Parts: sequence; C-alpha cells; structure tokens
Amino acid sequence: MPSKDASQSTPNTPVEPITRDRSSNRTSDSSNGRPLRIAWLIYRGNPHCGGQGVYSRYVAREIAAMGHHIEVISGEPYPELDDPSQLVKMPGLDLYRASNPFRVPWPWEFRDRVDLAEFAIMCGAGFPEPWAFSMRARKYLETRRGDFDLIHDNQCFGTGLLGMMNDGWPVVATLHHPITVDRDLELEHASGRWRRFNLRRWYAFLGMQMKVAREMPRLVTVSESSKRDIIAQMGVKEDRLHIVPVGVDQDSFKPMPEVKRVKGRIMTTASADVPMKGLTPLLEGLAKLRTENPDAHLVIIGRTKEKSATPALIERLGLSGVVEFVSGVAQERIVELYAEAEVAVVPSLYEGFSLPAIEAMACGVPLVATTGGALPEVVGPDGIAALTVEPGNADALAQAIGRMLGDAELRERLGAAGRDRVLNRFTWRRTAEGMLEHWYAQLEEQGVVL
Repeated sequence: MPSKDASQSTPNTPVEPITRDRSSNRTSDSSNGRPLRIAWLIYRGNPHCGGQGVYSRYVAREIAAMGHHIEVISGEPYPELDDPSQLVKMPGLDLYRASNPFRVPWPWEFRDRVDLAEFAIMCGAGFPEPWAFSMRARKYLETRRGDFDLIHDNQCFGTGLLGMMNDGWPVVATLHHPITVDRDLELEHASGRWRRFNLRRWYAFLGMQMKVAREMPRLVTVSESSKRDIIAQMGVKEDRLHIVPVGVDQDSFKPMPEVKRVKGRIMTTASADVPMKGLTPLLEGLAKLRTENPDAHLVIIGRTKEKSATPALIERLGLSGVVEFVSGVAQERIVELYAEAEVAVVPSLYEGFSLPAIEAMACGVPLVATTGGALPEVVGPDGIAALTVEPGNADALAQAIGRMLGDAELRERLGAAGRDRVLNRFTWRRTAEGMLEHWYAQLEEQGVVL
C-alpha cells in the first residue's frame, strides 16, 4: 500500500473516548496488554542523512512485527519505511530542502498562519521546523482521535506537543541528546561575531524544546551519557527520563568476505557538516598520517553544506584527490563501502549514541573512535573491541589509524570483537521492547483502560 498524505485527510468524528476498553483478536509479543496503536512523530526523516529516519524506520518495523499498529507521521524529507503504508506524509513548506535550502515559497504554497509564521521565522534566521511540524501534527491528529492510543514524538519537542497533552493524548518522546551540545560546539568553533549572532538566532528554538521536554511526563533517551547531559543542560527530572539504546540491522550490516579490502581505505560517516562530527581533526590527522603512509585515503559518507569550509581545508592540507564524499546511496552500497575499508573512524567531538559506530562494528570493520559523549558506552574500553582516542586530537587519530593500518592481526581481532559486541548488545527488537514497556507504563499512569 502507498503512503498517506495528511493534507488530503478529512476530519473524522471521534469514534470513542481514548479510555475505552477495546478487545482485540490480534496477537502481540507484549505480555503487558493488547496490541497498541501508535502515532509516531518525526519532523524530518531523511533516510540518507542523520539517524532519525533510520531510527524511525526500524522501530516502526519491529513494533509492527510484534503485532502492534504504528503510523509514522513525518515532515519532509520523508523516511523510507519497510512498509510504505505506515507513512503519513505531513507536507510543509520544506524550506531547507537539499536542492534549494532557505528557499522562498510561491504565494500559493501558503495555506494558513502556521505556514506564514514558519517562513517569517526562517527570514529572521531562526529554525522553525520543529514548531511548525508540531502544530500541523496536532491539527491532523484532531481528525484521528479514535485511531491511536498514544503519541510518540521523536526529537521534535515543538509547542504543539503541549497542545496534544492538553487535548488528552498520552505522549512519550525520544530525546537522543541535548541539542545544547550542538549549539555550544558550533559557537565555540564559529569565526566572527556575526556568525555567532546568527547561530544564536538559529538555535533559539532550544528554548521551546527545553520547555516542552520539562513538561513531558515520560522521556526516552539512548545512553547514560545522554541522560546525564539532558538532566544537567535541559533541566529534565531524572525520574522522567529512561534509557532505551538503539539497535542495528544485523541482517544488512554484516561482513562481506567476498569483497576485497582496499589498501589504506579509511571510512567515516558525517551525517552533518558541523563541528560536532569531528571532520576537521580527522582531516588534519589524515594529512599527518600520509607523511608515513601515502596509501591512506578517506571515504566520507555525507556531503558538505553550502559555504562549507571543508573543501578549502582539504585543499590546504594537500588532500585533494584522496578524500571522497559519497551521499544519497542505498544502504547496500554503504555496507559494501564498509567491506572495502581497512579501518572505520568515528571522530565525533560528541555523540548521544552513534549509529555509524555500531554499523561499522556489525560489518566487522575495525574501528577507531573518540571518547566523546556516549561513545565509550557504545564501543567499550580502549583496545577491547575498538581503539579509542580523546575527541578533537588530530595527532591521536593519526596514531591510532596508523597503528590499525599497519597491523593486520590487530584489525582482524578488533573487527571480530566489535561485531561480537554489537550482536550481543544492540538489536532493534530490544529497542522496540523497551519502547513498548514505556508506552504501556505511561498509559497505565494516565489511567487508560486497554
């Protein structure tokens, strides 16, 4: 079945109050009660950039496989789901589309006051997407009151969620890490007062997100590190915040012994061209490494943003021709790229979890990672399943990568140990089971009869 378009929906009369007792003949893997009906919100779900689309895809797949009903209500760009009928497309102005960022919509594209406000906020150098999406989602869900038991928000935290709670909806939300970290790192690396001024305008939406997060009765995050930082930086109460780690598609991300490793090939994933992802120290480390290992070269899954300083840095470091950006490729090609690499690197200054780390490890690729944020939780102690270095240290990255490239036995040992660690700890089924536990708990707390 095709996906649904929320803009074409018609208001429905609520069939029954949300606390009704609904019997069902369906089966569920959960022992807590009857199968649930979940509205999953994601304000942007790019399947090829960032982890939100991946996270939503696999949670939706596992929840459905366990006998529950879930619909992913998404803003543009839309995620790719295993079952397209689960996707409800929530059209907006799509002001930041990759082909035309900060675009000016045609007059006929403005449908209501939310559209006008979204464009006005963008013109004022703000980032309105989370707010605008939450307002549209609230309006849409008013037409489907009898269709869902609970709303789960993924990292939006727009004002519309407070409205949904006031409307009587049970709401749970995922907060992967505090975006205050992104803001602070960008401000730290910004050059000039005007750039810092614009960054503060852009990140003004954080005030809204912190307010909404504090009002949430139940939040899910992905690591102990994120939990500590969310409590410290966003003021969320500890007893409302619970950990459910993410997983990896172990059927897709696996070794490909038939693919030959490329000598000196290093691979990394940069879901965004921002300081937090640590691309600058990695490039500086690569330049140092190549003085002793001229075969070393880098493949980056990602793309540079408009007016990025990265291309100039690559040229200044003498890395033209040895750094390749690859973007918009299918998951199968990403797995193949991992199979071609001798080493994978996660150079991030901070991570709330790190899907690229566990994907590389699941593929059996030996990993070098920093100790930024939750990475020590994910990859383990130094030298056991990965080599770890302090974040932002180009010399340490060069040394660790060079050590890995020069020691085939070490690569084989860490590649195998990394895969074992992931297989034993991180599955999407466990993620889904954790979600269900908190959904049932929240419904029980609110007195919802199932």
